[in-house]
Amino acid sequence: MSSPSIFNSKPVFASALIILSFLSAPANAQNRTTEQGEAQITDPNQECSPYYYAPVSDALSNYPTIWQPATIVANDSAAQAKYQSIIGQIPNIAPKGTQPASLMGDFSGYNYPASDPDCWWTDTTCTTPKLAGLPPDVTTVPEPDTLGYGFDDGPNCSHNAFYDYLQQNNQKATMFYIGSNVMDWPLEAQRGLADGHELCVHTWSHHYMTSLTNEQAFAEFYYTVSTRVNLLQAIKLVAGVTPTCWRPPFGDVDDRIRAFANAFGLRTVVWQYDSNDWREGTDGYTAAEVDANYQALIANAQNGTFSTAGTIMLTHELNNFTMSEAIKFYDQLKAAFKYLVPVGVGLNQTQPYVETNYSLPSFSQYVSGTTTVSGGSAASSASSSSAQAAPSNAGQSSSTGGGSGSDQKTTGGSIGVPSAFVGAGVLTAAAIFASNAMELLAL
Repeated sequence: MSSPSIFNSKPVFASALIILSFLSAPANAQNRTTEQGEAQITDPNQECSPYYYAPVSDALSNYPTIWQPATIVANDSAAQAKYQSIIGQIPNIAPKGTQPASLMGDFSGYNYPASDPDCWWTDTTCTTPKLAGLPPDVTTVPEPDTLGYGFDDGPNCSHNAFYDYLQQNNQKATMFYIGSNVMDWPLEAQRGLADGHELCVHTWSHHYMTSLTNEQAFAEFYYTVSTRVNLLQAIKLVAGVTPTCWRPPFGDVDDRIRAFANAFGLRTVVWQYDSNDWREGTDGYTAAEVDANYQALIANAQNGTFSTAGTIMLTHELNNFTMSEAIKFYDQLKAAFKYLVPVGVGLNQTQPYVETNYSLPSFSQYVSGTTTVSGGSAASSASSSSAQAAPSNAGQSSSTGGGSGSDQKTTGGSIGVPSAFVGAGVLTAAAIFASNAMELLAL
């Protein structure tokens, strides 16, 4: 039996009337001007009501459209200059499949050589690049009996109960944040940093990266993370840090995309084990099957599979179910593994960001009880910027639920992507719902 529901998990496409009624309701918010105030909200519906955040609203014209495949914004000379400076490092590998189908993982009709010349993970689970000079993908942590603990698709607007649970257990994790979610829920993104979690990049719009053109792939990274000093990138703008790690949505990566990531100073992190938590309720996939995936990992930990090196499992903060599953199995994972640590800690990457005013503990420090070294005990400087409860455009269109999806391996053909959830964000305008409803219903 699953844990009691402590998050909001209604499907976003369930009813336009439900959503529009929700949107028209008064926001009856408490203190939604700081990360600390936002973190005190316990009602998931209130958590997922939109609010105004000035730094994001003031910068919207400098960003691509939220939840759409990113492109370089018109007249963004800095982006153009950066693109020109790195394009020579990118191998001449054509995008996989044909858009728009390939954006959602439908690679039907695309003939890829069996020799796997591009180290395409989606087709072969290749993690050692064929292109010289690229580091291998991170699939494990070297420390024995250790789980690299992390969650994709955040920040989820209704994650307070889950983050409270992690905080109560002094448990840090690696959070792979989607740029569009960061723009829609900036105070929630700030909480990830304030709580001492490791923030990594999960692209701008969560589409299949190998399907994108060079410009689109560049923009998916550039507008989510960059070292630009004028703070025009989502995670830097909102949380004040520039990550050095990323995870490809759906695991979809090849040497062309790895080269872009490497040019941005990002190490590619995938996984060995998949909880498939995102699939629950999709195409007949059951909660019992997700439970079995967790239990299989736990059994392997108990029988000594990880006695010489640890592992990484794919899990999500996507919705009520995925976060509840994480809570449900937390004690069992803690008992089966000697250590649950953020991926960066498991790799002894004590400098998780380009900025030098924030450090992660080393593995030895973390397992000795020092789970935060610097920077994680207070919200970022952006937290003090003004925000207020209002049915306003916190993001470009504040379309906070149109693209989370999952991270599963595909082998070609049409791939089902799970529906978005209100718990993963709420559409904040009828026009946005209308433009995306048919696409959501078709998934």
